[in-house]
Amino acid sequence: MSRTLIIIGLAIAAAGLLWPWLRELGLGKLPGDILIERENFTFYAPITTGLLISVVLSLVLWLINR
Repeated sequence: MSRTLIIIGLAIAAAGLLWPWLRELGLGKLPGDILIERENFTFYAPITTGLLISVVLSLVLWLINR
């Protein structure tokens, strides 16, 4: 269990460090991602991006555990 948490933490840290390059792929700007901008307020809900990342991670983990 602890090894799994360490791997997940490292993956999150790597995604954070690589985020400027990952944005160029279009993540965060997919149809279904909600962006509301007002004068003093910005709301962003990356629904489609979250679903896509969830599906990809689920497939990768399923293949690893197979």
